[in-house]
Amino acid sequence: MPIRILAEAVASQIAAGEVVERPASVVKELMENSLDAGAERIEIRIANAGKTLIEVADDGCGIPAGEMNLAVARHATSKLSSAEDLFRIATLGFRGEALASIGSVSRLTLISREKNAEEGRKIIVEGGKLIANEAVGTTVGTVARVENLFFNVPARLKFLRSDLTEKNQIIQFVSRYALAYPQVRFRLMQDDRDVFITHGKNNRREVLAQLYGNDLARQLLEVELEDGDIRITGFISPVGISRSNRREIIFFVNGRWVQDVGLSTALIQAYHTLLMVGRYPIAFLFVELSPDMVDVNVHPAKAEVRFRDADHVFRAVQRAVKRALLAYSPAPQLGSNTWQNRSGESVLDPGWEIAHETEPRVAGIETASPEKAGEPQSIQLPVDSLPLLRVIGQVGAAYLVAEGPDGLYLIDQHAAHERVLFEKFMREADKEIPSQALLQPQTFELPPQAAELLQTHLSLLNRWGFEVQHFGGNAFRVRRIPAMLSGLDPVVLVRSLVEDFEEDETPLQTEIEARVIARVCKRAAVKAGQILSAEEQNALVRDLERCQSPRTCPHGRPTMIHLSVDLLERQFGRRGSR
Repeated sequence: MPIRILAEAVASQIAAGEVVERPASVVKELMENSLDAGAERIEIRIANAGKTLIEVADDGCGIPAGEMNLAVARHATSKLSSAEDLFRIATLGFRGEALASIGSVSRLTLISREKNAEEGRKIIVEGGKLIANEAVGTTVGTVARVENLFFNVPARLKFLRSDLTEKNQIIQFVSRYALAYPQVRFRLMQDDRDVFITHGKNNRREVLAQLYGNDLARQLLEVELEDGDIRITGFISPVGISRSNRREIIFFVNGRWVQDVGLSTALIQAYHTLLMVGRYPIAFLFVELSPDMVDVNVHPAKAEVRFRDADHVFRAVQRAVKRALLAYSPAPQLGSNTWQNRSGESVLDPGWEIAHETEPRVAGIETASPEKAGEPQSIQLPVDSLPLLRVIGQVGAAYLVAEGPDGLYLIDQHAAHERVLFEKFMREADKEIPSQALLQPQTFELPPQAAELLQTHLSLLNRWGFEVQHFGGNAFRVRRIPAMLSGLDPVVLVRSLVEDFEEDETPLQTEIEARVIARVCKRAAVKAGQILSAEEQNALVRDLERCQSPRTCPHGRPTMIHLSVDLLERQFGRRGSR
């Protein structure tokens, strides 16, 4: 194939592929333009997850009438004029590609008016072609309306995720920028429904309360550190609040949302030994430094940056976080572990120095530690039925020892109970799950993104013994929970279920149900550190023997390690060599 220069339309669509990945990318670019224009109010309207309509309106400085056509041209920008300006960028936009890229894959309408202009201008770009430029009456500021996104590249539409996922991506971007710019009033509407509104009072904790609820906003710890030419502010969670993923670790550098592995690592290391393995803090941190100390011209999406002195920045983040944790979270008093048996009696063993967090009581069972156990090393066992086992006892208040005709079995009591409860739940799938009404219904708020997820799955939760109602906005009310979970905090339970929904996937309905049930069983199962009586040990093993897949928990972790008689004889030198 001969070398040729690409047609302008093809080149524009290639450039658009780098900048406009999904509807959320359009929202981000338009919103950043509004912030660069000095807007004090930004309203975003979304229809059909952004595929039909994305509209961003602001009260910024507006675009001069004579520059409207230039605004949608490729590589046209007012943010810089020379190569040297790239190393002292103080604005969010600077490439001059966003509007041109958006206009090449949609029908883009721009309406803008400067403060002192008598009238505004309106231009329409469709598939990269300018089809209208006319005078209009409008207020000061700019309205960017994007319709029929990817209409001329339908293959791109096939690569978009579900509507729920695309909506949540948009919520994610807008809520993060609302936190970074608390002095700006944001309003996000999806399908003519308000998702959230901030008041623009320049109070980040107030914005946190509007986005995440009063309880979380009140508990977050304030971070503030000035180290020479670096300033770090924001909020982090105390050690008692954590998440199962890193989605709520958010960094802004000079007002720009960035994804940086080094910054996240510095933050997580500051929590070292304070959080369980697999748990992550909540953090909203804002790093401010001289523009010439950071290179933002790394990726077309402008989500990555490079620091001139990365180690200095990372150390500053770590120091800021540690200082906040020490200031608000005094060091715990170390002492002998207290274990509790089923009758509630304390069992002290000063020789054990394993730290455990207190778990809520589950259906009359006293628990004293989290379920996290080390990964056992063992050969892979086939998923089949178990032989009849004779229970010998319990080790470390976490593992059961049992003898079988083919050797010794070490059983993880938490993983085993998870499997037993999971299969019990699944067997009752076609029956009505026993539930218990709360004496006092409990109301709670979720972040906008989590609220969308929960609202989508309300019917599923209600089918499995919960009664959760939408209570307006991002608020929900819990009235009933499954009877087997009667000892748990209802709000903590529902929040944990929402955490487990993976919005980036679109599994089958049965897979969603199985994931919800697995999460419920994880909460209800006996925990490591819980002493079981001989009767309880035997009952658990008998129930496990009746399971269809007794060798793994619902999350895929092994429930047991099998040590064959042959292996024991080899280990003790009774047969052959090791």
